[in-house]
Amino acid sequence: MNSAAFPRQFARTRRFSLGVPRQFTVSPDGSRVLFVRTGSGTDPVGRLWQYEGGKEQLLADPALLVGNGSGEVPEEERLRRERARERSVGVVSYATDDAARLVAFALSGALWAVRTDGGAPFSVPAAGPVVDPRPSPDGRHVAYVSRRCLHVVDLAGADRQLARAEGPEVSYGLAEHVAAESMHRMRGYWWAPDSRHLLVARVDTGPVERRYTADPADPTKPPRAVPYPAAGTPNAEVTVQLRSLEGGRIDVQWDRKAYEYLVAAGWDAQGPCLTVQSRDQRILRTLTVDPATGATEVLHERTDPAWVEIVHGTPARTASGALVLPEDDGDTRYLTVGGRRVTPRGLQLGEVLGVEGEQVLFTASEDPLETHVWRHEPGRGNRRLSRGPGRFTGVARGGTVVLAGVTPRGAEARVLREPAAGTGTDQDAPYQVIRSLAEEPSVTPRPRHLTLGERQLRGALFLPSWHEEGTGKLPVLLDPYGGPGMQLVGRAREWFTCVSQWFAEQGFAVLVVDGRGTPNRGPAWEKTIHGDQLTPALEDQIEALRAAAARCGDLDLARVAIRGWSFGGFLAAGAVLHHPEVFHAAVAGAPPTDMRLYDTHWKERFLGHPDEQPENYARCSLIGHGHLLSRPLLLVHGLADDNVAAAHTLRFSAELLAAGKPHSVLPLPGATHLPADDAVNEQLLFFQRDFLREALKRRTEED
Repeated sequence: MNSAAFPRQFARTRRFSLGVPRQFTVSPDGSRVLFVRTGSGTDPVGRLWQYEGGKEQLLADPALLVGNGSGEVPEEERLRRERARERSVGVVSYATDDAARLVAFALSGALWAVRTDGGAPFSVPAAGPVVDPRPSPDGRHVAYVSRRCLHVVDLAGADRQLARAEGPEVSYGLAEHVAAESMHRMRGYWWAPDSRHLLVARVDTGPVERRYTADPADPTKPPRAVPYPAAGTPNAEVTVQLRSLEGGRIDVQWDRKAYEYLVAAGWDAQGPCLTVQSRDQRILRTLTVDPATGATEVLHERTDPAWVEIVHGTPARTASGALVLPEDDGDTRYLTVGGRRVTPRGLQLGEVLGVEGEQVLFTASEDPLETHVWRHEPGRGNRRLSRGPGRFTGVARGGTVVLAGVTPRGAEARVLREPAAGTGTDQDAPYQVIRSLAEEPSVTPRPRHLTLGERQLRGALFLPSWHEEGTGKLPVLLDPYGGPGMQLVGRAREWFTCVSQWFAEQGFAVLVVDGRGTPNRGPAWEKTIHGDQLTPALEDQIEALRAAAARCGDLDLARVAIRGWSFGGFLAAGAVLHHPEVFHAAVAGAPPTDMRLYDTHWKERFLGHPDEQPENYARCSLIGHGHLLSRPLLLVHGLADDNVAAAHTLRFSAELLAAGKPHSVLPLPGATHLPADDAVNEQLLFFQRDFLREALKRRTEED
């Protein structure tokens, strides 16, 4: 291993994401696959590719086009990329018509298109700057958003402004903050199958509180106003309209006072539909929409005394109209089709990837360490399509399945042509590989997977490659996320497993644990954190630490540190505040220290409304508990973070200072929630290592 080279490699490869093929689209006949991939493991410029007959064809290279994607992008597009955690430039996303023959994409605010059956990319005259262009199903038009207005242009350049923003607080066709950040709805308009109508979200951020993000490193720059609905404050007003290319408009009607969240929308052969959710998130309704009047009817309703979990890709409908939905019951999240459970107990539904005819493609976990792609088909039941250990997703059409995922060997993308019914099994079918150009990490993760404590917590222990067990004690570093929505423990070589191994090579025994609230262990496991996001998470880390030490005698419980980012940073800071007898130092990156400062949909899901359940916010916030600090603590925060505002760290630091509690603060000028600067990301690893080494050295000297 070359651990000395790792931090620089980690930074310049953008966490090993560059060069990995992604965003796959399969043509209706299954013969062609479109995807995006950068030019190498260090090249950040995305290019559009087509895979056909075992060969790759470059469809669009920004370096050869006017406006190559390296310039300024519209503010709406910048926010969309930030919410999607996009780390490349150039062609970063695209959309196609139904035949996958016309592809549209944006470069530096300009609209481009290319035909997959030959010819060079061509620019399409548009009002610009262009955000989120999407061709109509018939390929005759392209819709896009520009300056918060929705436009439709035909390929000859005739542009129509379909929906005009009535003021600076209004937008058409864009997702508001909580939709993109907390519901994972990244879009705001949907074409009808007839290519003559669209379902369009209108967002009015007028009622939403403003935050002002400035760059302290450049006081000449004016602050940027960001509408951010903090817990307990008003959300944006989201309505939906039916728009026609001829200029017609019909308002969609539902009880928006009772159901203010637009979770999902779409328009299939059965017509348009919406998914809406109550503010307390205990009721989620699927509504059908009458395209002639805008009236809605309740097609299905899900309820839960804690919250209704949003499952991406649902609701969906098969060709016959059967509704595809999740159903939570005790310790299992089931897939249902037409009101009937089609998956067994213990197989945890992840998301629905797509519906073709009566077939449903979905992800699910039998084991929380793996996520696989499955297909349900009436008469044939459920079949697992992905092979070997790892975490997979996929897309399918016309008898072809693309399985993309991360395995113990790294990122992989396989193209599987399914055999006809009765001629064999999926496991017998040969597959082809779409190349990944990602760099091989200079550090190879060597996790020892453990099941720990009474709760059967899933953990991974990383020891230095040079360490011989039984020859000496190692300081311990806990490296968790530990909260809802994300798992770090799995049978896959992810970027974070490489980072954990790097810290191990620096002389730590690194322990990573997924506690209560993390995905793929069922709804009962997820909802044990309802009302308290901190106490169970800390209890699980402590239980796992002690159990791991009982299994491996080289873990020195007299020298224990913890590090994390975002929720992990919150957990790290909370650990040294509330359990200094266990944790002796912490690095907290971008920690949400005051639960009231985080957004409505995410935080009220777990803690309720702060005016109704203030005790939950007081219990979980670090603010108000600064006087408890007695261990070394490093706080790191990007000063341009518009997700977890820098105010979280600055206010907490002020409280610590007022209480006479020494601590360290590392501000990152210009950095958002995930710093993008390569030099910052490289040096940040060294900075954390040195801080933790020194803190635990002082701990040893004190003893």
